Amino acid sequence: MYTLQVWKELFSRPRLDESVAGIAPILAPALGVGAVVIRQLDLKARTWTTTATSQTGSWNALPPSHNSCEPAQEKQLLDWYGSRAIMRGRPRGNDLLRAMVGAALKADVTAGPLAGDSEESPVAVLLLLGPQGSMTKRHEAEMARLLEPFAAALASSRRIQELRRMREMFEADNRALLAKLDRQEIMGTIVGADAGFHDVMSRVEQVAGTDAPVLLLGETGTGKEVVARAIHERSRHRRGPMLRVNCGAIPPGLVDSELFGHERGSFTGAVAGRSGWFERADGGTLFLDEVGELPLAAQVRLLRVLQDGTLERVGGQQPVKVNVRLVAATNRTLEEMVATGGFRKDLWYRISVFPIRLPPLRERLRDIPALASHFAWHAGTRIGGQPLSPTPEDLDLLASYDWPGNIRELASVIERATILGNGRHLDLRGALGTLGVRREAHAPAASAEFPKLASVMVRHIEAALQRTAGRIEGASGAAALLGINPHTLRARMRKLRIDWSTFRR
Repeated sequence: MYTLQVWKELFSRPRLDESVAGIAPILAPALGVGAVVIRQLDLKARTWTTTATSQTGSWNALPPSHNSCEPAQEKQLLDWYGSRAIMRGRPRGNDLLRAMVGAALKADVTAGPLAGDSEESPVAVLLLLGPQGSMTKRHEAEMARLLEPFAAALASSRRIQELRRMREMFEADNRALLAKLDRQEIMGTIVGADAGFHDVMSRVEQVAGTDAPVLLLGETGTGKEVVARAIHERSRHRRGPMLRVNCGAIPPGLVDSELFGHERGSFTGAVAGRSGWFERADGGTLFLDEVGELPLAAQVRLLRVLQDGTLERVGGQQPVKVNVRLVAATNRTLEEMVATGGFRKDLWYRISVFPIRLPPLRERLRDIPALASHFAWHAGTRIGGQPLSPTPEDLDLLASYDWPGNIRELASVIERATILGNGRHLDLRGALGTLGVRREAHAPAASAEFPKLASVMVRHIEAALQRTAGRIEGASGAAALLGINPHTLRARMRKLRIDWSTFRR
């Protein structure tokens, strides 16, 4: 019996539009159904919108995504809805069906009310569509069976959306409370602010008091979110929310909706209006991580927000004013993306007003003891109930590794060493052994203090770029200053992950 298949399909995915999409192929063999549609009525706007659809490959007639309900039809519709009766016919010969799907639909329709269990439940209907002359009394009987699973799926979808909205609200409230209490998470503490991170924090102090957009550049795991929070805490927006969005984690089709919000009915599944991340960050700071992953269409909208301080929700007509401090971050080379057309040049200029390069951990070897002690204290307290501290031998082992994952990897290694040591000591040799140490693990401690060739080259090239204000070619460029070909210099910079744009003045 297909009813069990319908139940399974409706609850196989959290999003209603995705789960309903597989229903028509289940019903078509048994009932000859061409399409299954869920529609909802906005009582304030007197407008029907399509929430979810499913159709067979041969069916090509669906109701419009939006159509209005005349005031004279509203009472008649609500009376029928309250009666929970099932209706069958053609739109042209039935006023109620015409109000639900419009007069232009050429199909037989069987309609049933998806009545909820509370007065706050939306006015929603389930529609079975088929060729003219195909709907019979049997479809009315089958509709009576289908209303229960569809009503349950609709209610479940509304609860999931409400829980997601509440979670986002509570997360924002939690961040605001932590800021008011002057508390920070483990990763929020800036270790090395007076040592390897000194130059970074100096630039943070310079820009924090302005409203200029900041672009954080560096490898993954170098602490870009920590620096973004430091900028927020030192800015005039510190009393507002500090929200982080990972642009690379948002599906391309949902980027506009997630960042800028949407109006009810603007697309399938938009059962209610929703504020985007920019509106939720109003009065505070929005940290766009992996900004290089944004599709070009979203880049256009982002540029307008930065230039005018206004946005339009997806499906909206009225501009929304927002006051948001933007901090963006990327581990990609935006200059190369601009050259290949993957990133808009005008947006690049706008977000890179004040770039800050975060050095990788291999350039901050003198910070490793402080960082390791910091992470060991927290990991020991959390796992074993007592703070731990690395020994000099432990620090030698840590200094012998090149940390491709940077600070994030160091935190993971310390936590793994705590677990391997049963919370009583750090088993760093075992923790690093699972990775394969990239330097000689038994090298003497003094070797960690001797600068490696790569780090010396990085500092030398950066000094040249600093002196030439980021210029590479020409008689006054960095290549001439270093005595090498500009193409050779660019290749060396790509290998060493040096972004020349951070030195432009």
